[in-house]
Amino acid sequence: MTASVAKLVFVFAVMLFAAIRFPREYLGERAPVARADRGWRERVRMLSATMGLAVIPLAHAAGGFARFADLAFRAPPAWIGAALFAVALWLFGARIGRLGRTSLQPRGPPVAHAGNAWHLRPISVIPCIRASGSGGPAQALLLQNWLVALCGVAGFGILFFGRIGQEERLMLETFGEQYDAFARSTKRLVPWIY
Repeated sequence: MTASVAKLVFVFAVMLFAAIRFPREYLGERAPVARADRGWRERVRMLSATMGLAVIPLAHAAGGFARFADLAFRAPPAWIGAALFAVALWLFGARIGRLGRTSLQPRGPPVAHAGNAWHLRPISVIPCIRASGSGGPAQALLLQNWLVALCGVAGFGILFFGRIGQEERLMLETFGEQYDAFARSTKRLVPWIY
C-alpha cells in the first residue's frame, strides 16, 4: 500500500460511515423524541467532532493539509489501519441497526445480560466505534500524520466526555431503575474498567 492508496481508503471509509449514519440521522430528526438537548453545547460538541474526525483528516487526505506533521509512510501500519476501519464500519452498521431508527433512540429500555463485562452501553459504543475508525487508531495508521491524529482524538474526546454524563442522566430519568441496574452491570467504554 502506498500513501496515496491509504488516503483513498480513508476517504472511502469516511464516505461509508456517512452513508450508514446520515439516513438514520435524517429519520431521527423527524421522529418524535421525548427529550433532546440540541442547544449550543451539543452544536459545539458536534462541530468539534466533525472537525477532528472528518474535516481536518479529509483536508489532509485530499489537499495535503498539515504536511509538516507527516511521518515517514510505512505500509504495514496502513494495512492494519485499513483492517481496523473495516471492522469499525462493520460494527458501526451492526450496532446502529440493532438500536433502531437512530443511535440515540433505542427500541426500548436497556436490558442487563449475564456476562455484561463485554456489553457496553449503547450511548458510549456508537461514538467509540466511529472514532476507532476515523478518529483513532485507524485514522492515525492510514494517514500517518501526528497532528491529524491528535485532532481526531480531541474531536472524539470533546464529543464523548462532553455528552456521556448528560445522556446517562436522560436515560436514568427515562427508564429509571431498569437503566440504573443496566448501568451498574456494564461499563461505558472499557470492559471491567470504565
